[in-house]
Amino acid sequence: MVARALWYVKPGVAEVRPERLPPPSPGEVRVATEYSAISRGTERMVALGEIPKSEWPRMRAPLQAGDFSFPVKYGYSATGRVTAGSEKYIGKRIFVLHPHQDHFHAPEPLLAILPDNVPSRRAVLAANMETALNAHWDAGTTLGDRVLVVGAGIVGLLTAHLASRIAGTEVAITDINPARAKYAEKLGIRFVSPADVPADNRIVFHASATSAGLETAINACAFEGCVVEMSWYGTNPVTVNLGGAFHSRRLKIISSQVGHVAPSHRNQLKHKDRMERAIAMLDDERLDVLVADTVNFEDLPSTLPKIWSSSDLPPIVRY
Repeated sequence: MVARALWYVKPGVAEVRPERLPPPSPGEVRVATEYSAISRGTERMVALGEIPKSEWPRMRAPLQAGDFSFPVKYGYSATGRVTAGSEKYIGKRIFVLHPHQDHFHAPEPLLAILPDNVPSRRAVLAANMETALNAHWDAGTTLGDRVLVVGAGIVGLLTAHLASRIAGTEVAITDINPARAKYAEKLGIRFVSPADVPADNRIVFHASATSAGLETAINACAFEGCVVEMSWYGTNPVTVNLGGAFHSRRLKIISSQVGHVAPSHRNQLKHKDRMERAIAMLDDERLDVLVADTVNFEDLPSTLPKIWSSSDLPPIVRY
C-alpha cells in the first residue's frame, strides 16, 4: 500500500510525501494512525533547523527517517490500531514513538498497548507524560512537598498534574501567557502570574525554555531547594544570574532528560516499563483539555508555521 508521511524539507517548510509499504516483516506490525501529537519543543527545533550538530546522533527519534538537518521525517507520539502483523496484535489500539504518518510499520517491542480507560486521542500525551514522570523521579518529589512549575506548556502542565496527585503537595504553575490559566484551572492546579509566584519551594520544575523563566525558577527556591531543568534550548544561548544569593542559599540546578530512565529507577525499570506507567497515568478525563484542538493531517504543511509561532497549546493531528 502507499502511505503518506510528513517530512521537514528545509527550515520552516514541511511536505507530505508518499511512502510505499510492503507487507510487514516478521516481528513488525502495520498501524493505521488515529492521532499524533506535535511537540513545540524539540520538534519545533527540528523543523526550524535548530538542532546543534553535536547532538544529531543523540536526538534521533526511535523510528525517524532521514537525517538532521534536512530532509527528515521526525516525530514521536502516535496512536492507532494494528491492521496487519501478528494475530496477537491485530485490532489492538497502541501507542508508538513514530513520526506523523497515516499508515506505518513498527517493531513489536516498540508497541505499547493502550488500556481501555485511556482513549487514543488522550494517549498521544504519553511521550510528554513520560518526560514529566521522569522529571519527578529525578527530583525525588514526595509527600507534602511545595512545588512550583515554571512554564505552562504541555510538559509543564503534566508535571504539575503529577505533582498534584501526590498526597499533601502544594502545587502552583506560572507562565507569562495568562491564557494558559484555563488549562491549569481545568486540571485543578493553582495558576499564578510571574510577579506572584510563591517563594520557598523545595522543588521548582523549569519548562519554559527561556532565560527569564529559569531566573524565575531560581528565585522561587527555598533554602537548599532544587531547580529541575526540563527545557532544551538547542542552539539558543541561555543567560542566567548565579550571583546574589544563589550560593548562600545553597541551591541546586539539575538536568532532567527523558533519553535515560532516572537513576532512582534505572535498576528496576527499562524504557518500556516507564512508558507503560506513563500511559497508565493518563487515566484522568481532565487531561482531555490538553488535546481539545485538532488539525487534519493533510493540512499540516500549511498549518505548521502558525503552530510554531502561536502562544497557545499545539493542536493534535487527526487522521
